[in-house]
Amino acid sequence: MCYYAVHLRRIDDLRSTKMASSNGLTSLGPDGASAAAHALSLPAEAYGNDERLEVMWAMKAYNHAEVYFNLISSVDPKFLKLTKLDDEIYSSFKEAFEDLQVKLLNPDDLKSSEAKERWRPFCNRYEDLVEDFNYGTLLRLDCEKGYTEENTIFATRIQFFAIEIARNREGFNDVVFSSRSSKS
Repeated sequence: MCYYAVHLRRIDDLRSTKMASSNGLTSLGPDGASAAAHALSLPAEAYGNDERLEVMWAMKAYNHAEVYFNLISSVDPKFLKLTKLDDEIYSSFKEAFEDLQVKLLNPDDLKSSEAKERWRPFCNRYEDLVEDFNYGTLLRLDCEKGYTEENTIFATRIQFFAIEIARNREGFNDVVFSSRSSKS
């Protein structure tokens, strides 16, 4: 089972407990929520492989994915603005990755050694411009489908922004919006 799938299962387990009830982090109380927020703001080097922290990161990434999917399901994606730098991110992404097929991603386009070398300069360009540019985020491989174990990959936030801005502008996320709108 892949690393991501293990954390998704843990998230599902946590969601069924009081901690991850409909109250979310508020069920931790003010002190617990404050401690969790502080822990998530520290640099990765401050931690070893603390399983609880990994689950918190996975929950944060899952919540982000859930909010984003609900957003593109409810609002025409062509009109969404994900950052203040959407225009710049889109143009530099298209210049650097003109051959990348954003509709249906190949995991190797993000995770292979060659891809990582290619992505690194693009991502680092946004280090001081996009908040949390390198945080782990969930990204759908096939933009016509939802976030499932088979259709999801872990990416950095700036990769997510670049790909999703392109999908929105090029009309690839319209399928999600149209299918949800037609059910209403």
